Amino acid sequence: MGPDKKTSTGRTGAIHNTEFVQTSHAGSLPRSPELLAANAAQAANPEDSTAFEALLAGSVKDIVARQLQAGITLPNDGEYGHTMSNSVDYGAWWNYSFSRLGGLTQGGVDRWQSDDKVRSEPGKIRLTSMKDRRDRQRFDEAYNDPTSFILTGRKPVSQPTISGPLTYVGHGALQRDIEHLKHGLADNGAATGFLSALSPGSASRLANDYYATDEELVYACADVMREEYVAIVEAGLTVQIDDPSIAENWDMINPEPSIEDYLAFTQLRVDALNYALRGLPQEQIRFHLCWGSWHGPHTTDVPFKDIAQMMLSIDAGSYSFEAANVRHEHEWKVWRELTLPEEKVVVPGVVSHATNVVEHPELVADRIERFARILGRERVIASTDCGLGGRIHPQIAWAKLEALAEGARLATQRLWG
Repeated sequence: MGPDKKTSTGRTGAIHNTEFVQTSHAGSLPRSPELLAANAAQAANPEDSTAFEALLAGSVKDIVARQLQAGITLPNDGEYGHTMSNSVDYGAWWNYSFSRLGGLTQGGVDRWQSDDKVRSEPGKIRLTSMKDRRDRQRFDEAYNDPTSFILTGRKPVSQPTISGPLTYVGHGALQRDIEHLKHGLADNGAATGFLSALSPGSASRLANDYYATDEELVYACADVMREEYVAIVEAGLTVQIDDPSIAENWDMINPEPSIEDYLAFTQLRVDALNYALRGLPQEQIRFHLCWGSWHGPHTTDVPFKDIAQMMLSIDAGSYSFEAANVRHEHEWKVWRELTLPEEKVVVPGVVSHATNVVEHPELVADRIERFARILGRERVIASTDCGLGGRIHPQIAWAKLEALAEGARLATQRLWG
């Protein structure tokens, strides 16, 4: 671990850099084989979580320590309380909510394998299945080739259906995650940390047999997910709102909509999120935007320039987004035209989950400096594009975090002299 590092706050308490570039990541970290085995045992027998719970507290303490040793200054619990189905799992950030929401009928189909085609009509946008999304249709041979590594090793996971009024029933699991992280931070001498929680827009992507309108559904999701946001904030932690729906939904609309229709469709999700965040201190809210964590071509991603201003309208103190993968790295230039409120910060990805190549620290430093030169060195926290757990091999994931920290040290030397 590097030298003793302090955090500082902006005018409303949002963490800003003072003497160095701080480092974080987007949430998910690799699980140990033992924890994965306990996850599998719990999935096979949901009534018996003994093995999982016995491992969890110590695993969180260990993962906090390992993050600090790697040079991460703003750690989390690795999302270890969000059960991962397998060592390769792109969906644990969402799937964890299935056991925390009432009003669901479990079972159903794996939306990555469903052949359903849901077509949008002029003036009426509807999300299609994962298999029918435009990126997957364009590269059908690659997606269906078992040697292509796009979906290799992924275990099927079924998504439930909303069949009654949504309620929040995950209070016990949520308090467990809060206490484990707080103990892990205290035991390792860390000042602060974050927990991830699902956004209303992403929660509402479940099949729905109960709510009559899209607006009713999204706001119902906002009401239930607010319980997680409030509890995390009241515990003195930062809540990271995981919301790929803002960007990723674009590829799940077939045929491709106009950008105007898409922004109108997305505005409802932004309004519902702000409703769920009402009254909460922005300095304890981090918003995470991504285009989906699977290893696909992503040629049908919506451009960042089309949604960046909408992202900034979300009531958060910091904004995490992909800025290192080869489809979106060039979009750092968008910040030349954007106005970031002075009390807020950005948390750009400077290493990517989408490649096994470990970024050179010099490249990481260059990426950090691009943002710092535009926005100011105080307002750029170095991070990952998306979660590393379940997407790349653990050895590579930790090498990337170490490269991130070393790049931040190089950028600090250049920016502070």
